[in-house]
Amino acid sequence: MDNFWVAAIWSLTPTVLVGGVFWFLMRAIIRSDRNERKAYAEIEAEERVRLGLPPAGK
Repeated sequence: MDNFWVAAIWSLTPTVLVGGVFWFLMRAIIRSDRNERKAYAEIEAEERVRLGLPPAGK
């Protein structure tokens, strides 16, 4: 029975690690995209004010 649990842990470890790395990478990509869009919106708003244009509508 001891070997069964060791084998089970060793067989699940790579899947859990790859899943964790995938989750971390996707989280980083989504966060960086969100921050980039926010920065772009702020720059666009500043430029619209500078040019005397109305705020961008949604």
